[in-house]
Amino acid sequence: MDFISVSEFAANNNVSERTVRNWCASGKIKGAFLTGKTWNIPSDASIPARINAGTARISPLLSRLREEKSSSVKGGIYHRTQIDLTYNSNHIEGSRLSHEQTRYIFETNTIGIADESVKVDDIVETVNHFRCIDLTIDKAEEKLTERFIKDLHRILKTGTSDSSISWFNVGEYKKFPNEVGGNQTCLPENVHRQMSALLKEYNSNKEKSLDDIIDFHKRFEAIHPFQDGNGRVGRLVMFKECLANGIVPFIITDDLKMCYYRGLQNWPGIPGYLRDTCLTAQDNYKKILDYFKISYQD
Repeated sequence: MDFISVSEFAANNNVSERTVRNWCASGKIKGAFLTGKTWNIPSDASIPARINAGTARISPLLSRLREEKSSSVKGGIYHRTQIDLTYNSNHIEGSRLSHEQTRYIFETNTIGIADESVKVDDIVETVNHFRCIDLTIDKAEEKLTERFIKDLHRILKTGTSDSSISWFNVGEYKKFPNEVGGNQTCLPENVHRQMSALLKEYNSNKEKSLDDIIDFHKRFEAIHPFQDGNGRVGRLVMFKECLANGIVPFIITDDLKMCYYRGLQNWPGIPGYLRDTCLTAQDNYKKILDYFKISYQD
């Protein structure tokens, strides 16, 4: 069988290369496979059939997450995702809780930490992050809105020391300017306008690719709408939007942190940095799906 590249398939079918990569990554082009980081597509492959939005079904992954969540199933993909996503996203932001401590809190709803000092906020934000993941699963198919994004921030920061500070504005946009990585971000008085414009542009695209979701994430982080917690909220939004669009989600692990930061700094000028980091994280999550025998698509 002959194979062609992503660029050739895109040109033959009058679609963008990033759409083709997304189709390949989500298994929508039969027979496509990776060699290193290059997709090989059967020359006779056709574009995926479009599914009418009114009849679209949820992905096997989202269905399983909801089933296990509602039934409080232990040891499944919901259990694994809660622990891995919470530990890694919090750890990137400086939490000192270990993976095992995170697991213990999720499984027992108790602390169980001895002979070491642990910040109360790390524990509170761990429990809150579990609730944020629940919200992304419950609301996965709903349109992404400012209200949803603010709800994630409110849940994440409720009960922390930050929440006792009036100007911190938990669940609402920042009141004071802030920087990220030494770079200036959107001024508080402009946040609502820029967030509204970003969401309007993003939601106007009915068929979102992995690159669309990554691009939204980068622009969200550049706006940096909250006083703190932007990274975790942004990664939760990415997870939700992958579930919503039939794309295998991913978890940025601690070993990918520096590549992730470099990718954010260079997007979209050098898109391969961030895209490849997310694809690597996606491949890692696919291995977990394979273990639990969950297919990547309907």
